Amino acid sequence: MTRSPLLEAPGAIGHPDGDDARPDGGVASHFGDPFAEQRAATRRAVVVDRSHRGLVVVTGADRLSWLHLLVSQQVADLPEGAGTEGLVLDVQGRVEHHAVISHVDGGIWLDVEPGTAEALAAYLTSMTFWSAVEVRDATAEYAMLSLVGPDTAEVLTAGGVELPTTDAGPLSGGGIVRRKEWPADAVDLVVPRDALRDWWERLRGAGATPAGLDAFEALRVTSLRPRLGLDTDDRTIPHEVGWIGSAVHLSKGCYRGQETVSRVANLGRPPRQMVLLHLASGDDALPPPGTPVLTAEGGRAVGRIGTAVRHHELGTVALALVKRSAVVAGTELWVADDREEGTPGPATVDPDSVPPDTGEPPGRAAVRRLQG
Repeated sequence: MTRSPLLEAPGAIGHPDGDDARPDGGVASHFGDPFAEQRAATRRAVVVDRSHRGLVVVTGADRLSWLHLLVSQQVADLPEGAGTEGLVLDVQGRVEHHAVISHVDGGIWLDVEPGTAEALAAYLTSMTFWSAVEVRDATAEYAMLSLVGPDTAEVLTAGGVELPTTDAGPLSGGGIVRRKEWPADAVDLVVPRDALRDWWERLRGAGATPAGLDAFEALRVTSLRPRLGLDTDDRTIPHEVGWIGSAVHLSKGCYRGQETVSRVANLGRPPRQMVLLHLASGDDALPPPGTPVLTAEGGRAVGRIGTAVRHHELGTVALALVKRSAVVAGTELWVADDREEGTPGPATVDPDSVPPDTGEPPGRAAVRRLQG
């Protein structure tokens, strides 16, 4: 895990178990008051160090047509300045990589989870064959800072950064500036890594309050946005975590795992759903990703906890992958904890987080009509 130099910034507090304790251990968790930092992100503007994330850049004349064949999203005609998300699936349709995609200045920028850029770059390189593309792991070259809050535009103006009219655009001095769909009023700045500290001070001087990743993650969880490896496991398919549409285009084919995507969309429903759980953890340690979710009666495992956070308004909440039957039936749930100091605690599904029932899948309806 790369340790961010901003961990030496005044007030920065890292993970209590050290830099290698989790995928996000290399950046500041908070700056003394995570709840105040969350409130600042909803009322003013904060700057968050997300320099631990990975980055893969693809260039070359065939970059769009070639990448279109490898990812789940429609990118063959992605215009300059446009952005989207995409997945790399295995042959069974399970998610191997998730990337936020930006097409800027003749290159495709793939923002990926910490520690995954090398593997993604290796896979993409192995698939180049005779295509006119170049793939490189650019994690050592660039680092990410995120601005969040209603005053983001004012901070950018004061910092001399022009917000693009499209999804993303080039950043003066190298890198890109990219609008985010969530949280509200948020922008990512991908800056040269050797200029990370200078950009941090520049944005702070322009009016942004420093905030740790704990505040950013709390906003992400309540926005119902999953992260690969935390809110997913090795069995996760895109339909379970809300990536259909945002990262998967159902009308395109010719990519690995497409058969599973189409079959579930047309003939069935995903076995699990991602929901928001309200936890009764109090001041106890947060349950780590992978903690089992059980039925209160009988203790039967029906899911797993993903990211658990403490939110300044909602209390302790977590994303969880839970069997559809447990959600539909309104089963009382408990969160297990095998740690010596931990005990199971009750969990309640937030009804607003339950994906709506879209009715009978179109393929199954067609089959029924033919049989009828």
